[in-house]
Amino acid sequence: MRCDLILRDAIIIDGTGGPRSRGDVAVTGDRIVGTGDLGAWSGEREVIATGKVVSPGFIDAHTHDDRAVLCGPACMLCKMSQGVTTVVVGNCGISLSPVRMKSRPIPPLDLLGDESWWTFDSFAEYRERLTNEPSPVNTLALIGHMSLRVEAMGGDMLRPATDGEAHKMQTRLREALQQGGAGFSTGLYYPPSHQAPTDEVIAVAEALRGTGKLYVTHMRDEGDGVIASIEETLKIGRDVGAPVVISHHKCTFPHNFGRSTETLALIEKASASQKVDFDVYPYVAGSTVLMPDKVKPTVPTKITWSIPHPELSGRWLKDIAAEWGVDIIEASKRLLPAGAIYFQMDEADVRRIMAHPLSMIGSDGLPHDAFPHPRLWGAFPRVLGHYVRDIGLFPLEIAVHKMTGRVADVFGLTDRGVIRTGAIADLVLFDPETVRDAADFDNPTLPADGIAETWVAGQSAYVHGHGATEARAGRLLTKGA
Repeated sequence: MRCDLILRDAIIIDGTGGPRSRGDVAVTGDRIVGTGDLGAWSGEREVIATGKVVSPGFIDAHTHDDRAVLCGPACMLCKMSQGVTTVVVGNCGISLSPVRMKSRPIPPLDLLGDESWWTFDSFAEYRERLTNEPSPVNTLALIGHMSLRVEAMGGDMLRPATDGEAHKMQTRLREALQQGGAGFSTGLYYPPSHQAPTDEVIAVAEALRGTGKLYVTHMRDEGDGVIASIEETLKIGRDVGAPVVISHHKCTFPHNFGRSTETLALIEKASASQKVDFDVYPYVAGSTVLMPDKVKPTVPTKITWSIPHPELSGRWLKDIAAEWGVDIIEASKRLLPAGAIYFQMDEADVRRIMAHPLSMIGSDGLPHDAFPHPRLWGAFPRVLGHYVRDIGLFPLEIAVHKMTGRVADVFGLTDRGVIRTGAIADLVLFDPETVRDAADFDNPTLPADGIAETWVAGQSAYVHGHGATEARAGRLLTKGA
């Protein structure tokens, strides 16, 4: 047998969560055409993978790469160098379509860029751009409630939508889902959507009914009100018959540390009667726009970008405030619009949430920050190196499952996230003894160690030591594709 590529003598972790095996993986075109002992086969290219793991390419369950996937291989190096071959965009209610903007969007919509990027009046236009200028990775795109609100309500968003406005949002969501959107996301934590009552969200989400597509949410509260927020999330999913994904599950602020025992018990109980899953990133710090009403002396905060003070990116907020002779709230106001990293979680909670069977791994990286959170470059190798090899939180097979087959199952992706004959050849080759995140909070844009090569649809997309290739084999994916 002749094929395009053979990875020989690899440790095969197939993405199902099952035990590893030893053997070869053969690829022709964009498909895996054989696994196991392929000694009689020959390949146009043969890679000796002795001592290295070949697994399905990682599926980043939570990203804000809506714009980055449009910008070519260099923009996606942060993901491909981690072994990521598919990204889920449009999270937290923030999606680059279907809305056009004539002025800079309000926070946190501006995480995706200024008005020059907000040009897609329909999801079909966004899909067409990805088709005509393919990304180096696959893209699965959610439709954001906040983006729909801007179109329906204009600048008057700090109130509930009228019935007419909610109906307009529902209509636009239904159109976008028909055009290939993978689900509906909300960011009820943020001021532009926080004023939306549960009934408004349900009215818009009614477009999900009967589609099997997902309701994905950055919940209204991840701190004191986390239990009520989970209950609200579950209700929305039940009322419209949609599977639920809770984004970057966490328990924020020191007085809530340890409450993951409560939240996980509630989610697990609910999972017996409705489909509910969650993603998590492997850090005790989160990152988003800087919000003066959210900064606290008990939560160390680092600035990731600032429009009026770009020179302060990467600095601690408390140090800036001290230099200016003001408190941290006043300093925050002077920095706006800006972004920040908030050290607001507990390591024990992070481990407990990550180890839970319903978890998936998502980076939640912000690719356009001047001084980003290191999760943008390091989330997946951090799990493989620190949490699997160093800490022993769970076996390597389970870690890979949480990054591949499990995510594919949750998002309804066919022939992805698994190594088997006939599956799409999204693959990563890594060294289980050396893989680790190099990016940290002082040097956040360093590529990982130990990721040897990443393939998307059978094409080499990243090679360690050489960087991204020119391949653009990514596709727009949706449920069943």
